[in-house]
Amino acid sequence: MNIVYNIMVFLHIIGAAMIVGIWIAQMKKPTVHPRQFDGAALQLITGIVMMGLIPALNMDANYAKLGIKFVIAAVVAVLAFIGSRKYKKDEPVSKGLAHSVGGLALLNVAIATLWQ
Repeated sequence: MNIVYNIMVFLHIIGAAMIVGIWIAQMKKPTVHPRQFDGAALQLITGIVMMGLIPALNMDANYAKLGIKFVIAAVVAVLAFIGSRKYKKDEPVSKGLAHSVGGLALLNVAIATLWQ
């Protein structure tokens, strides 16, 4: 069961890298790329799976932290979906939307690493 958890952590980090990496790469001309939505969806799915595995692995968890991270991840996914849809329709994506997706994802990484 530990290997499943570790694979989920790996995929969770890949999802964060997709969102933040594309955001940084697009910094000169901010937009929301469809792969950022894919990364957000990957983060949500793997996060939920990891939360489900915590009791099965008898791990201690800070559920307040996990709840806050889940809410932020859900907001990132919704914003990334909106931006991705606009991107696919060749509609302009506002700088605020693009920076919200990347900034909130980066905030989630900070919460994950700094909140003990």
